[in-house]
Amino acid sequence: MSAGASASSLVWVVLFIGAIATLPWLVRRWQRGRAALPGATGAGSRILSSVALGPQQRVVTVETGTAQQRVVLVLGVTAQQIQCLHVLPAASTFAGEVAAARGTPEHD
Repeated sequence: MSAGASASSLVWVVLFIGAIATLPWLVRRWQRGRAALPGATGAGSRILSSVALGPQQRVVTVETGTAQQRVVLVLGVTAQQIQCLHVLPAASTFAGEVAAARGTPEHD
């Protein structure tokens, strides 16, 4: 094998390793760019709280939706499924919902 062929092979190997190393960075950058687009799925969601009920069971509250139609979802999460337990308007507070359910005025 000649020195020119060895150098050419080495260049291709270095380029291949460099491409593999930059691939995760490019994917993260692409995902961030898509999340910033208006109407992007999941762009306006955030987890408000999470309570562990057991080793694989949780109750999670998630605020989601567009700016005009924000809602808070109360979700039951297990290893096998996610169940929507309740849907609240984002403008209301949890304390206000509990007070309304009990029929008592809300205390701040």
